[in-house]
Amino acid sequence: MELHDKLETKFRLDTNQKKALHRLKLFSVADLLFHFPVRYSDITEVKKISELRAGDVATIYGKVSKLKTKKGFRSKIPMAEGEIEDLSGKIKIIWFNQAYLAKMIHNGENVKLTGKITLGKRGIYLANPEFEKLPGMPIDSHDTLFKKNNLENKGFSYPIYAETRGITSKWFYHAIEKILKEKTLDNIADYVPADILKKYNLPTLKTALIWIHKPKNAKDAESARKRFAFEEVFCIQLERQHDKFEYRKNKSFQIFAEKKDVEEFLQRFPFDVTNSQKKSIETILNDIFRCLDC
Repeated sequence: MELHDKLETKFRLDTNQKKALHRLKLFSVADLLFHFPVRYSDITEVKKISELRAGDVATIYGKVSKLKTKKGFRSKIPMAEGEIEDLSGKIKIIWFNQAYLAKMIHNGENVKLTGKITLGKRGIYLANPEFEKLPGMPIDSHDTLFKKNNLENKGFSYPIYAETRGITSKWFYHAIEKILKEKTLDNIADYVPADILKKYNLPTLKTALIWIHKPKNAKDAESARKRFAFEEVFCIQLERQHDKFEYRKNKSFQIFAEKKDVEEFLQRFPFDVTNSQKKSIETILNDIFRCLDC
């Protein structure tokens, strides 16, 4: 996979996904790599279901049950609903206009859900959450209850991307994962010189792109963001230096004004110029006569 490859040729996209990517001005593999996460979520910051409040945007881990499809009583909107439970309690899940999700997840599976906690007539529920099946992940990270006893709760960060209608953060995560696995970055050119990277302790472009999408910890993500922030300022400075260089290449030219022309022009005014004004005029004329770079 090459950086210039069109996304439509490398990923199976439906009509809505194509429109969404175009709205975000993402057309190539390179565009996708430079679509950075807006934030990161950490397993150590996961909330218990009992702690959830209306309005929260939360990530929870638990076991799903009571999955089914139905239609809204009045709107007739197709939806999927169910419950997710951890050691502290349970909460209802509703996916509007996504009834098919009830067939993608099975009762009894452990999942990670991320979404907004919404207040309904019968209490709070998790609305349209992003899901990920996690057979080896904690059911409740706070109580360190794991499906597999040999796993350790080390805490890790995963990226969350800006979404638009038709495409999700999860899609970005898996698409970028595919790009990185195909070693697309192996031959990427770094336009910041190595000595400058070393001087300011910045990662290479390849490393920064990996760290910003797949950080092992907060330090990696911060180093990557620092690199791209520096790069932005660095490029602005280069552009200004280039403009100065081009300006200096173009020699200034002399503007000649005949004394009689100046006198004729001054005679058009219904008053005589003062001595101070004459001195100012003389200074101006001397400046425009002078060739700075000749």
